[in-house]
Amino acid sequence: QRAFSPKAMKAISDDIRALAISLVEEFKPLGGCEFMSAIAEPLPVTVFLKMFGLPVERQVEYRVLVKQHLAATDSNPSAVQERLRKVAAAMHDTIMERKENPQDDIISMLWAAEFNGEPATINDMENYCVMIFVAGLDTVMNGMGLGALHLANNPKLQAELKADPSKVPAATEEILRRYTFTLPPRFVAKDMEFQGITMKKGEKAVLLLPTADLDESEYESPEEFKMARENVHIAFGAGPHRCLGSHLARVELNILYEEMVKRLPEFKLDPNKAVQYHGGPVWGPESLHLVW
Repeated sequence: QRAFSPKAMKAISDDIRALAISLVEEFKPLGGCEFMSAIAEPLPVTVFLKMFGLPVERQVEYRVLVKQHLAATDSNPSAVQERLRKVAAAMHDTIMERKENPQDDIISMLWAAEFNGEPATINDMENYCVMIFVAGLDTVMNGMGLGALHLANNPKLQAELKADPSKVPAATEEILRRYTFTLPPRFVAKDMEFQGITMKKGEKAVLLLPTADLDESEYESPEEFKMARENVHIAFGAGPHRCLGSHLARVELNILYEEMVKRLPEFKLDPNKAVQYHGGPVWGPESLHLVW
């Protein structure tokens, strides 16, 4: 919690903005880009790897492992464990190095923590590192893609945010609600009946957060984008499973949208290249071609 607190995020916001500016300015003269690979992926992945303490130069290798895990359709426990062991193996050397030479990063912080009152073991470290690693390398880039897609389809909104950047946080929250992109899997803890459905211990259940944020009993005209909403959404989950990185995600999304509308001419979707999507526990654009 301390590593991802609002105070900690404020401390790195200047670095996040500098990276966002450099990426936008790199592609600005080209008149367009494939947004996911050009900006949406390198921005949050670079920030996360630096926070975590992993070598940024290996980000392509790390992203391949995460994409393979999230795209896999085999939910057999042994297959899942095999994929996660590959992720753990990719981090093993760095994890062990931080035990002997702690630095100012999350891996070092985890080594200093206690688990159930006991010092951290390598099993504790691998479990926590894999969980945070998989979540941190994939989620927010999909949110960025969905936000850029909405902005590209709404030039009036681009102009409004360019004229008054103070409206960006409100736009970010409504984009998060309208295009909630996580469908967290859970396992049923005990035999039960839920709203007339029998659920058995060990079965997998998927939380449809995107449909929760389009619930007509909660939101008037839920499919409409309205920045003026009293925006309480469930895009980051709730309770003990609430997203640990929500403060980081908000900072990254706000900064990126602000710098895009500030620095780019009006941008739109490339009419010759259709948006491609992927599904899974985190859904979003696989490829998103923008032109300006």
